Amino acid sequence: MRSRTMLYVLLSFLLLDGQIAVAEPAGTRPKYEFQKGMCYTTWNKNKYASPESDESLKQLAKTGTGWVSLLTTWYQQKCYTTEISPNHTTPTDESLVHAIETAHSLGMKVMLKPHLDIIDTSDGSWRGDIACNSEPEWQKWFEGYRDFMLHYARMAQEHNVEMLCIGTELTAIATIRGNMWKEIIIKPIREAYKGPLIYAANWNDEYAHVTFWDALDYVGIDAYFPLSEKTRPTLEELKKGWEPWAKEIEEFQKRINKPILFPEVGYCSADYAAKMPWEEAASGKVNSGLQADCYRALFETFWDKKWFYGVYWWRWGTDVRFGGANSRSFTPQNKPAQQVMTQWYKKPTPKRSPL
Repeated sequence: MRSRTMLYVLLSFLLLDGQIAVAEPAGTRPKYEFQKGMCYTTWNKNKYASPESDESLKQLAKTGTGWVSLLTTWYQQKCYTTEISPNHTTPTDESLVHAIETAHSLGMKVMLKPHLDIIDTSDGSWRGDIACNSEPEWQKWFEGYRDFMLHYARMAQEHNVEMLCIGTELTAIATIRGNMWKEIIIKPIREAYKGPLIYAANWNDEYAHVTFWDALDYVGIDAYFPLSEKTRPTLEELKKGWEPWAKEIEEFQKRINKPILFPEVGYCSADYAAKMPWEEAASGKVNSGLQADCYRALFETFWDKKWFYGVYWWRWGTDVRFGGANSRSFTPQNKPAQQVMTQWYKKPTPKRSPL
């Protein structure tokens, strides 16, 4: 982070559990901090500003969650087009600001996490395939993406958001064009937003090859690593499944010398949840116990590693009725995984020294 010469004025005092919690201006907090996180999501224009969402955030805060990542999504038509824009599912700025302020009022810190997705996926493409065919198209795409990110960088600065994620799983583009990322995207974001920056790389073929880690504060890995082929692996088998991946991440961290954060990871509450964790379970037997064990395995594997700076679980919905005993979805809401997460998040926050 650049040195700060400006003195910031305290913007707000928030009352929490009889104590005063302070919402600090972006960029004034410690550079590196362990994060007990949750991905908070909607694909609805106004849902973040609803009473149901306010109540859901209150319930989330009770779990010990200290950080919430707020999702907002813009789109491009296909993986080779260059126009980037919001659509009818994109949260309005007003609703997003409401969620930021509500999270702060509950004592939680905020990562703003803008996503870019594809509308037409009929050819099987996803955001990781986004790329361009010519130099003029590359320039146009990067300029459009810059404008997209700057919109939220300015919002983050104005509303004291504690961290900004500058992209998620853009595999084809993030592993090349490093200078364009640094000059067209990251440099103007740094000018607009003074807090720490992270990028969320895909787990398999991306995180070790991102071309601009040196320009960011955190390395983000969306940690959907496969852990077991079994229908119902035990906790010990899940932890065994983590061993080669954890070793690989640790070796990578020694080379990059940056704090590692998991800005997204999740498991469905269904059989085979650890086989391909990135897939939504559309069918199969509900297995909330396996989901809970997947949570335990990650916590037990990474919690005490000095280079590990936290996790954000995918995902918590804007309705307190989300999830439940019959749900196979990713959310831990109203399931045993919520209890596991709460047990770990209520523990003292691990202390981390500067790397």
